[in-house]
Amino acid sequence: MDLTVLSAQLGKYLDMPSSLPPLDKWTPGLSGDIDMLIKADGTWLHEGDVIKREKLVRLFSTILKRENDDYFLVTPVEKWRLKVEDQPFIIVLMHVIQKKEGPVIQMITNTGDEFEIDQAHALEVDEHESPKVMVRSGMYARLNRNV
Repeated sequence: MDLTVLSAQLGKYLDMPSSLPPLDKWTPGLSGDIDMLIKADGTWLHEGDVIKREKLVRLFSTILKRENDDYFLVTPVEKWRLKVEDQPFIIVLMHVIQKKEGPVIQMITNTGDEFEIDQAHALEVDEHESPKVMVRSGMYARLNRNV
């Protein structure tokens, strides 16, 4: 079973678009700081309250952008800086599949990003001695303990 089937069975990301908006083409000036925090465990907070709607978290994750050490929510006309405690994503599911060229590791994040471990999605260990993997655009996911 691959992760797409598993995530569909979990019912978490149904009816959510899988394509990402063209953030690299959106270059608005900084609008300011927003009282939003992505905690190390993957929980998203707004004004201190947990964002409980998974689809809203997924939507925000699609407009998340990293520039140097800062993270922003970006639209064509606004750019809001937010805080990230560790990494913006968490790997919540992993599956090894056999392909013609050998075994491949598939992963899915808490926000629905799906990918295979490869050169673009390299697994690394940082100063925290905890594995992380490149998800997209300079943003990483920390592997959850169950993974």
